[in-house]
Amino acid sequence: MKYSGLPMGMWLLLKSSFEKNLVNDLGLTKEEAKLVRIKAKPEYRRIIEKLPEFEKEDRFKTNIVNCAMLISFLSYLPQKPDVTEVTRYYEDAMTVPFLKKMCKKSGKNKFSDKDIASMKATAKLKAADRNPYSWNMDYIPYEDGSGYEARFFKCGICVLMKEHGLFEYVPAMCHLDYVMSDLGGASNFVREYTLASGGPYCDCGYKKRT
Repeated sequence: MKYSGLPMGMWLLLKSSFEKNLVNDLGLTKEEAKLVRIKAKPEYRRIIEKLPEFEKEDRFKTNIVNCAMLISFLSYLPQKPDVTEVTRYYEDAMTVPFLKKMCKKSGKNKFSDKDIASMKATAKLKAADRNPYSWNMDYIPYEDGSGYEARFFKCGICVLMKEHGLFEYVPAMCHLDYVMSDLGGASNFVREYTLASGGPYCDCGYKKRT
């Protein structure tokens, strides 16, 4: 994957938030946080450039780029945090105004014909069969018409985090699904299993808000 376009844009968008919240959530000094950010940038670029390019139709490129961002910062922390701390850190680092705005915009189209067609197309693509850093999912509409589930059987985040010895922190990224659904304002997110916790799949359920 080239370090240009989306990967470079996400670094420019999020680097300050990832640095600031090292202080707010993980207790680093400003000087320590700055040093982590300086070291994280070349690591982030190395991770990105080792990844295969995603297919044009693959909607999950942003997910793996964000994972690379988290890995690059976690790799240079002076002390190892627990998963609860990283969960709070990742949520705060990711919820910058621009991404909040994008979630709200996405929420306006949730459950539309376009949204459902996109989910069906993603399920059909099964990109992880060709790219281990992508995802495979099934689209499962609820019989009562209350929403749908995206059921994932392969997860690129699990693969990349395991490669970097950070698999224990995958639940911190999974938690963002709840946050993004809430910011969208159209759905309540429900889940029973995750691959990261040893489940048979990750179920991402979206229930229409009434």
